[in-house]
Amino acid sequence: MQEPLWAPTPERVASTQMSDFIVKVNQAFGLDLDDYKSLWQWSTDDSERFWNFFWDYAGILSSHKGGRTLDNGHLMPGATWFPEARLNFAENLLRYRDDAPAIVFCGEDGRRSEISYRDLYSKVAALAAGLKAQGVVKNDIVAGFMPNITETLIAMLATTSIGAVWTSCSPDFGINGVIDRFGQVKPKVLFTTDGYLYNGKSIDSLGKIHGIVESITSIEAVVVVPFLSANPDLSGVPKAIRLDDFVLDDVKTIDFEQVAFNHPLYVMYSSGTTGVPKCILHSVGGTLIQHLKELILHTDLRRDDHFFYYTTCGWMMWNWMVSGLATGCTLVLFDGSPFAPTPSILWQIAEQEKISVFGTSAKYLAALEKAGVKPRNDFDLSALKAVLSTGSPLSHESFEYVYRDIKQDLQLSSISGGTDIVSCFALGSPILPVYAGELQCRGLGMAVDMFDDDAKPVRGQKGELVCTKPFPSMPIGFWQDPEQRRFHDAYFAQFPNIWAHGDYGEVTERGGIIIHGRSDAVLNPGGVRIGTAEIYRQVEKVDEVLESLCIGQPWKDDVRVVLFVRLKDGVELDDSLIKQIKNVIRLNTTPRHVPEKILQVSDIPRTISGKIVELAVRKVVMGEEVKNKDALANPEALALFKDLDELKN
Repeated sequence: MQEPLWAPTPERVASTQMSDFIVKVNQAFGLDLDDYKSLWQWSTDDSERFWNFFWDYAGILSSHKGGRTLDNGHLMPGATWFPEARLNFAENLLRYRDDAPAIVFCGEDGRRSEISYRDLYSKVAALAAGLKAQGVVKNDIVAGFMPNITETLIAMLATTSIGAVWTSCSPDFGINGVIDRFGQVKPKVLFTTDGYLYNGKSIDSLGKIHGIVESITSIEAVVVVPFLSANPDLSGVPKAIRLDDFVLDDVKTIDFEQVAFNHPLYVMYSSGTTGVPKCILHSVGGTLIQHLKELILHTDLRRDDHFFYYTTCGWMMWNWMVSGLATGCTLVLFDGSPFAPTPSILWQIAEQEKISVFGTSAKYLAALEKAGVKPRNDFDLSALKAVLSTGSPLSHESFEYVYRDIKQDLQLSSISGGTDIVSCFALGSPILPVYAGELQCRGLGMAVDMFDDDAKPVRGQKGELVCTKPFPSMPIGFWQDPEQRRFHDAYFAQFPNIWAHGDYGEVTERGGIIIHGRSDAVLNPGGVRIGTAEIYRQVEKVDEVLESLCIGQPWKDDVRVVLFVRLKDGVELDDSLIKQIKNVIRLNTTPRHVPEKILQVSDIPRTISGKIVELAVRKVVMGEEVKNKDALANPEALALFKDLDELKN
């Protein structure tokens, strides 16, 4: 039987907010829940009572909660949570107004700044007044084309404090990628910096702004935050105004606009690698209550924690991270390359800022191991209690790397959900052990299961990840989809009245989750379904391989598995290495998993948030057009897969 890599001590279990929540649930409802499994079962069987009780437990601020928790609870889509409630998102994130540090910003160039909760409130008040003076009102769209800096967070809070809607892209998006996104939602105000830093280079942002404003005529003001220069030249930027000239510093208080629970908060975007990005609308109340559940109970985040996530403002993990302000913790922001000026930069910051919860991506952890970085040998990580990983499935080897080379005594939470729900379906629990390759649990209140093609739950085998009951963070819908046809087709067409997420995985006997990859990227040689993550996990064991990408290529009335590998500098893919890779895959999986073709490429295309794009590569291999290449961090890499002679025989 598999042994856990880590288990919390009884003392640690007893001290968690999850354990406290179980005690209070038992007291309130006369129950006898005694572990996570029984709590999860109750939270999904009686989800209305669970979410209603958690609202009070989390101390959500509202002008009115109302007596009804859920209307039309039998419908997906169609269910409405807390239909009588009135609240404000920013008010909940600004509930603390003291001198404790709210945000610490660290740049790759060594700059550091800090702002207290008291000063954060004041700056949000001044910027909210500036937005109102500009004519921004409830339901207007405000956009950010910003790096991950303090001012980005202030702009989001100011926007949502007046009931307006925030949307953002990171500044490394190409101009067409920005227009594809913001052009659909027509923002009234655009926030930007003069530029940003990445991998030791200063990169201008203002050059793109002229084309963006020219194309998106709804933009009435471009608010520029100086970042590269204290006094940037704005003469070539239409409708530009410096941040200092836009805010109204004499305004010291915020009149938080009270809105419905289902009022729009964020517009977020699908990756856009297979078509124009979908604009996904997320609600004020659903985002808030779901994030607080995940941060307070699943992450055990507290006032004295220092919370870090390596992310850009174009990835949903930024939206998830910033909700940590509602717990009163200190957010640690970083903008720049995680490998500049050294591969250890983020761990230097972890030591310096006494980070207790460190969030990152699976790809970062794999790259760190390949680079031979061993943070436990070089840094004092005594404050660190949890590492969070998402973006793609975390391999067994990366689980082992964290405990071997980062820290032995911590909760390693591989988490999975996505932009679609701006949260998680499966994640960690501080009262459960950690097993290699496995997400610890399904989220509280999330009726997650795995279905076969006949909509039957499967046990001990792989299936489609579904959610069988409504949950608060389900999107309001898509932008400009009044009859919700596209929304329905995206999530509910496969199984009526059931959310199908598009992930392929399994529920373990312990109640954990293993994600094997995206359903639309599942390989099907000889009719056997194989998740790409099953192959990546084995390939990553080969020291010469930095990363890989796998597709299914139609071939002779079947599908053959083709594996592309990016190797370490100076390494060539010869017959010996091909044989080694195939042997590792065959010995640890099945003969069906072994690729028929293994080809070397110099780069692998990925989205700006770091996800490899299997579907885009498959399109290129099949001679189909890949649209919206601006959604990619390295679109030039697609050319490496075009017209390969090796794939013609």
